[in-house]
Amino acid sequence: MGKKLCEMTLEELWELFPIVLTEHDDCWAEYYAEEADKLKKILPKNAVINHIGSTAVKGIWAKPIVDILVEVSGNLTDIAANLINSGYIKMREDENRISLNKGYTENGFAKKVFHLHLRHNGDNDEIYFRDYLNTHNEIAKEYEALKLGLWKKFEHDRDGYTNAKGEFVKKYMAIAKLN
Repeated sequence: MGKKLCEMTLEELWELFPIVLTEHDDCWAEYYAEEADKLKKILPKNAVINHIGSTAVKGIWAKPIVDILVEVSGNLTDIAANLINSGYIKMREDENRISLNKGYTENGFAKKVFHLHLRHNGDNDEIYFRDYLNTHNEIAKEYEALKLGLWKKFEHDRDGYTNAKGEFVKKYMAIAKLN
């Protein structure tokens, strides 16, 4: 048997879990709704759960990974522990944010894959970006074209892919917050 995920280097993980983009699929909204229902049973009652990322933008290509933003008051580490006990894997943690994943296996992606962004209340700029793209189709299509252009170059470099989109995202997030 191969290495366990926790034993793999970042490069090995990127090889096993490459950047893949697919046409928009309405099932992503269903996957989000199902997972949000599960999360409501795990998270504090005051948690705010939102579908973010490209799978939440109608009509554009996206990685088939459902991004979920969870805003909470309280200790993020304690809340993350409950998520880990429910099948999430902690990927990154800093003082104010914890990233968790679900649907990553030793054999690659599962059918349903989630990235959960655990944050304090109000740390939610991605919602502005999502809403802006959903109401400005021409900008959404620009974002799609940017992602498609970066896909193969960064297929095995998730951080490079994210960083290469950074200026576009920052620009339109700032515009969205002004509106």
